[in-house]
Amino acid sequence: MEYRKLGDTDLQLSAIAYGAFAIGGNMWGGNEKKDSIASIQAAIDHGMTTIDTAPFYGFGLSEEMIGEAIKVYDRSKIQLLTKFGLVWDGSNQGKGEYFFDAEEAGKQIPIYKYASKANVIKEVEESLQRLQTDYIDLLQIHWPDNTTPIAETIEAVASLLQQGKIRAAGVSNYSVEQVAEARKTVNIASNQVSYSMLNRAIETDLVPYALEQQLGIIVYSPMERGLLTGKYFKDSKLKDTDHRNGYFQQFDASKVKTFLDTIAPIAADKNATLSQLVLRWTSLQPAITVVLAGSRNVEQAIANAKAMDIQLTAAEMAFINAALSKV
Repeated sequence: MEYRKLGDTDLQLSAIAYGAFAIGGNMWGGNEKKDSIASIQAAIDHGMTTIDTAPFYGFGLSEEMIGEAIKVYDRSKIQLLTKFGLVWDGSNQGKGEYFFDAEEAGKQIPIYKYASKANVIKEVEESLQRLQTDYIDLLQIHWPDNTTPIAETIEAVASLLQQGKIRAAGVSNYSVEQVAEARKTVNIASNQVSYSMLNRAIETDLVPYALEQQLGIIVYSPMERGLLTGKYFKDSKLKDTDHRNGYFQQFDASKVKTFLDTIAPIAADKNATLSQLVLRWTSLQPAITVVLAGSRNVEQAIANAKAMDIQLTAAEMAFINAALSKV
């Protein structure tokens, strides 16, 4: 495993990190608790010491399982990344910015973006309890809340830094302008954003800014929620409750399949899977510090960790990029 410094902090994060959205269950068709905990531990055992989660993932379930899974490890060797700012329990009393309705046990639950100072403090205390720890390595706002001034939100984060409850401050899904605004209050270490072979929009603005300003970029959905594994062009099927049934429709399936077929020989030559090749390519892009990879079981977790063992030549990267330009 390769470890990388996040921004100008003293955090050393694994280049491939455990993304804990899917194990929370909501929007992903569910997962077995024992499989989830085993996958977390397998990831750690294979060098993936960085774990990214959020209260929203499973309405607290993801954080709870992580807290249980890491009890057998030296906490100082693990980096816990979590978030705040998506409220589902009604504690915001209608305040904040309505986001969407999530389904839980057959009920529609309204989700709000809400990042007031009081809510930030409340959410962090709850996360610390669920994670069974007394500090969070990187705290990130989950989505911008346009009803709360950025300065108010980041001032709350600054107080948590001073108290030692968090080691570093980050943001997620922020524009370059929003990052710059937040940095007027705290030296934001990172921005977590969506990025993949099929979604490279950040290369026009965020990547140059990050390189210039020493900002870490943490990317989620590098596999486009499984599409780039290639398995959905074969026999794999999604559960009716899985949100990806609609998500995949934004892509040209025939072009994606052709692209994956084109680069498959490189993966085969490396004795690797397409998933591993895609993760490794993503980790080698400019300004990318950490790539999040989700897993539901031990086998997937180990495979994700081993993606960093792949060595790609300049010629192979050029070949992949040329094929990608046709998608």
